[in-house]
Amino acid sequence: MTRPSRTKAELRRELLAARRARTGEQRRADAARLAAGLPAVVEGVADPVCLFVAVGGEPGATPEGGLPVLDAARALGRRVLLPVTVGAAPLDWAEFTGAESLGPGPHGLLEPTGPRRGPDAVAEAGLVVVPALAVDGRGVRLGRGGGHYDRTLPHAGPDTRLVALVADDGLLAEDLPAEPHDVPVHAVWRPSSGVTWLPAWRPR
Repeated sequence: MTRPSRTKAELRRELLAARRARTGEQRRADAARLAAGLPAVVEGVADPVCLFVAVGGEPGATPEGGLPVLDAARALGRRVLLPVTVGAAPLDWAEFTGAESLGPGPHGLLEPTGPRRGPDAVAEAGLVVVPALAVDGRGVRLGRGGGHYDRTLPHAGPDTRLVALVADDGLLAEDLPAEPHDVPVHAVWRPSSGVTWLPAWRPR
């Protein structure tokens, strides 16, 4: 095990600064690569698939505010659930049926406005794509610090694939600081590299 060389706060500052430095053209290219790579991510998994609306500098977001990854999922005929933030509780979920099904949520997010399926909807999902700043080789994830997915991932089913969507620099050689409640992800999805399955789990 490689001991953490930086604190979570230091890592967040570095990784967020790198995201902010990316140009609009680079962000469009990242989003296009992710949309093109989505079929490999969802191959062999049952519906629903849980995705999220990328915003700001997150991989998959575009300067124009498009939804290329979500549109790609719909084009594949997949049933997509998106998270709904409910205070300090686990995330709720509702179906994405197109851009018109989204409305403003907290923290500058876009969230689905349709009927909510409850936090246990992730137990039925074949796949949950999780936003992350970084992931280490053990599947330990560094998020933005809100804890929403930390409270949500324990509700996932035993066969649900947990895939962290990160930037190209988001798979770290060093171990991240880990907490007892951390639920490791099974794979890392990057714009230029596609999906990297981690030793914690392999697709069947």
